[in-house]
Amino acid sequence: MSDLMNFKLTEYSHGSGCGCKISPKVLDKILEVKDQSMPIDFPNLIVGNGERDDAAVIDLGDGTAIISTTDFFMPIVDDPEDFGRIASVNAISDIYAMGGEPLMAIAILGWPIDKLPAEVANAVVAGGRKACSEANIPLAGGHSIDSPEPIFGLAVTGRVPMAMLKKNGGATKDCLFYLTKPIGVGILATAQKRKILKPEHQSIARNSMVILNKVGAAFAKLPYVKALTDVTGFGILGHLKEMCEASGVKAEIDFDAVPLLDKEVIDYYISQKCYPGGSKRNWDSYGHVVGELTDYQRIILTDPQTSGGLLVAVEAASQAEFEAFAKKEGLLLQPMGQFLDANHPGALIELKN
Repeated sequence: MSDLMNFKLTEYSHGSGCGCKISPKVLDKILEVKDQSMPIDFPNLIVGNGERDDAAVIDLGDGTAIISTTDFFMPIVDDPEDFGRIASVNAISDIYAMGGEPLMAIAILGWPIDKLPAEVANAVVAGGRKACSEANIPLAGGHSIDSPEPIFGLAVTGRVPMAMLKKNGGATKDCLFYLTKPIGVGILATAQKRKILKPEHQSIARNSMVILNKVGAAFAKLPYVKALTDVTGFGILGHLKEMCEASGVKAEIDFDAVPLLDKEVIDYYISQKCYPGGSKRNWDSYGHVVGELTDYQRIILTDPQTSGGLLVAVEAASQAEFEAFAKKEGLLLQPMGQFLDANHPGALIELKN
């Protein structure tokens, strides 16, 4: 593995991790259906493009549903095995974000064979296998192409009882919302790409990104959990916006309660003007529905996450019960804000005064 570390994967791509995502505004144009003659009504398709959710879901008609998703990106770390593991954990997360359990995965690999040896790609795939093993699923196959930049990810299939299915819609006014992983991955990944990430900070983001969101399947069994999604490339604000629109509510964020990977470290790199271009693309896409923010708050709340945590909407009356349940699952959570009535004055998303 030491020889493989001579290849710095982040030097071979123009972007990194979920920061590679196309901006929400551009994505709207790509997904627009212009040919209305095409068949678009599939009654068993419970969740599709129209819902802007984490994965597609089709009802099997027997009380269960199949979940299907795919996610892939360019390197966010230099270590090839870590890259493969993070990309895989990130893809599997979409199954957990729907309340489901993964069944199997197949790999997606794009590799610049004229620039990087096959042995490095082998280590990437090994990282993918490790993540799949942790999720107790096989990496059952895949597809590869020769590409200008290294790309890796998974297509994942899962299942969920229909009664346990959680969407990004379903939150009601007065629901509290929580985030299961701290923020700051995009800022630290940008520092690494710019070669200013200090050695003592190398593992901070990595250690968060390799954690599977298995807890999503456990949360799905709780009747007071009303909605779920994961926070990735669109940042907290982007995914909270999708949850608000899908649920017909507004949101109020308690900024002081937003969890950060390490505030002192994150603040240092922000002071070095080290934040990803994806933050600006995010703000350009949805800033018009957000209330007034300071520059610092905007950088944090638009920071693109890779393999980020779950955004969980919980009935306020069950706050203590939910937090006790989360603690048993190894998570110490506090509410990051609450949802408000759709007629509440102000922007779709506001900061708590």
